[in-house]
Amino acid sequence: QVQLVESGGGLVQAGGSLRLSCAASGSFLRINTMRWYRQAPGKQRELVATITSGGSTNYAGFVKGRFAISSDNAKNTVYLQMSSLKPEDTAVYYCNADVRHWDLSGLDYWGQGTQVTVSS
Repeated sequence: QVQLVESGGGLVQAGGSLRLSCAASGSFLRINTMRWYRQAPGKQRELVATITSGGSTNYAGFVKGRFAISSDNAKNTVYLQMSSLKPEDTAVYYCNADVRHWDLSGLDYWGQGTQVTVSS
């Protein structure tokens, strides 16, 4: 079993910054890709940023230039540095991991989510 635990959410004023962390624990062969999603009230969950085990990154257009995803593979941890935050960034942010198990099966895991609230 794999667990993802997010931290770092909170309340911040518009223009401020926050850093989210997501640590994966459990027994597995490797993590292929980690992603951050977000879901605002009344809206669908949307992909924010992706990072592969090789360090390649990709961002949704609405966060390009403001958010940065990074990872520490040795710690199985992914980070999301959020800057120039806007009220519309308010959402629950979820960590997602594509995990390869020892039997080479692949499964997707989700964290419990962390609330980010940006006040105007």
